[in-house]
Amino acid sequence: MHTHSVIRFIGILVFFLGLSMAFPFIVSWAFGEHDALPLLYSMIIVMALGVFLYVIARNQEVKVLGHRDGVAIVTFGWIAAGFAGAVPYILSGAIPDLTDAYFESLSGFTTTGASILENIEGLPRGILMWRSITQWFGGMGIIVLSIAILPFLGVGGMQLYKAEVPSPVVDKLKPRISDTAKTLWKVYILITALEILLLFLGGMPLFEAVSHAFCTMPTGGFSPKNASIAHYNSSYFDGILIAFMIIAGINFSLHYKLLRGDLAIFGKDPECRVYLTVVFLFILLLTFNLHGTVYASLAKAFRYAAFQVSSIITTTGFATADFDQWPALSKKILVLCMFLGAMAGSTGGGIKIVRIILLAKHAYQEIFRIIHPHAITTVKLGGKGVPQEVLSSIWGFFILYLAIFVTSAIIMASLGLDMVSSFASVAACIFNVGPGLGMVGPTKNYLLIPSLGKWILIFCMLVGRLEIYTVVALLIPEYWRK
Repeated sequence: MHTHSVIRFIGILVFFLGLSMAFPFIVSWAFGEHDALPLLYSMIIVMALGVFLYVIARNQEVKVLGHRDGVAIVTFGWIAAGFAGAVPYILSGAIPDLTDAYFESLSGFTTTGASILENIEGLPRGILMWRSITQWFGGMGIIVLSIAILPFLGVGGMQLYKAEVPSPVVDKLKPRISDTAKTLWKVYILITALEILLLFLGGMPLFEAVSHAFCTMPTGGFSPKNASIAHYNSSYFDGILIAFMIIAGINFSLHYKLLRGDLAIFGKDPECRVYLTVVFLFILLLTFNLHGTVYASLAKAFRYAAFQVSSIITTTGFATADFDQWPALSKKILVLCMFLGAMAGSTGGGIKIVRIILLAKHAYQEIFRIIHPHAITTVKLGGKGVPQEVLSSIWGFFILYLAIFVTSAIIMASLGLDMVSSFASVAACIFNVGPGLGMVGPTKNYLLIPSLGKWILIFCMLVGRLEIYTVVALLIPEYWRK
């Protein structure tokens, strides 16, 4: 591993994050909020730290990054981003405790949306905007953004892109990886701008429209309102957010192809067809389960079912109702949504629909081989054969996911959490959903989780966002051997 290159890249990343604090500072200054100076100090401190890291490693140039370098830059980059993002919370006094501030910060960057804040509306607008910005940057990926705007690094960006983009198969849209990153970000910005416009035209104040759009497209779920989207009680806002949450859960390369004129791309992509079908079926199931038990009106049951299914399966985490009080079947479906997640190549979390499809196809192939032991079969997706190494990687990913999930849940239970809260908190964090069940339900938060439990959940957030392998690789002794 080229340590100096890792430090140099992280220095650039930290400097950029410090520079991005200028936007919430301007917001705070424009509204005359008291957090303007703390945001300015935070910007100076974080930028200075970035310059320091860059300077101490500037003379060590490496032309090509290896796999180890990519893994280290991405993992340590996200860890460093969490600390950089915590500085405004601490200096402003919004979250004075380091553990809580880092939890809120990394929850933002990993687009988990789990919060320790009790009175969100009591925070100044600058801090609320920074909270939303952390999710917006984290959605498409800080590292991918860096590759898009910092091509002068002179190193192989593919290793960073492979380690960062949450997908079992990396989809290059352009010959150069920096052009691919720029393309994804252009699509991301375009859709975000459209959502801001539609929310604003519907009557939502501009600040809140920007905040919610910044947390919808990354499927993050932070809201400047204590009651989340339930605060507005608006079917129009619900409908807009449902549409954009579902859009955010679709592979962004498909959005690019759609904008390029391939109007049938969603129907041609096998993962997209399954994703949209699952969303539709779950909405129907919840609608009929809620009708007559929670909501007397079928239209109202459909509205709330559609919102929560879209929010949970895309791992956004917005809420319009306390689904912890819903019937058992509805809660079980929502937990299943957490596990499934959205499409690969989207900003959503979870296991990802494509992995579920390939696991099912591979399981069927093994059963078929028992019946026809001499048959030669290949697992296919969209008419193309899937390499055996991809299938092996997915099985390994699935096993690691379960192992980390169960181990973390047991640790949380040992800290005094009830069984539902233990499993729900881990599920909500490792799948980057945010709200769970029990003491971390949609009307509650993570403040009462013990400090050790918060660090366990921080690890789960990071593992979930970087899809396990990138983080776990650093824990293997062989990684550090030459």
